[in-house]
Amino acid sequence: MAQARGFTLIELIVVMAIVALLAGIAAPRYFNAVDRAKANSLRSSLGVMRDALDKYAADKGHYPDTLEQLVQERYLRQLPEDPLTGSATSWVTQPPPAEAEIGGQVGDVHSGAAGRAPDGSQYADW
Repeated sequence: MAQARGFTLIELIVVMAIVALLAGIAAPRYFNAVDRAKANSLRSSLGVMRDALDKYAADKGHYPDTLEQLVQERYLRQLPEDPLTGSATSWVTQPPPAEAEIGGQVGDVHSGAAGRAPDGSQYADW
């Protein structure tokens, strides 16, 4: 009769320990990379929206009253989603600077996300 061959309990424990060690090394790097990617996506979205605001003001002679006007007037295809909050409605708008002396309600936009970026700055200050 042939004897059944398999792994011993010690061999399985050693393999599981090696897998846990590798996962423990890789997991923090993965989550740091995800955070950096979200921060880069936020910077890009803010840049696109601020550029659209400037173009709108240059074309119309005033800033828009809402961010949705940028979409209605086709300066943006759609409002980008804030990668940190997961919502396109969480953007925080600011009025144009007083020295601009042109109308409109939305002169700048910031993220509505709380917390700090990987570089230590506040997301809301970007």
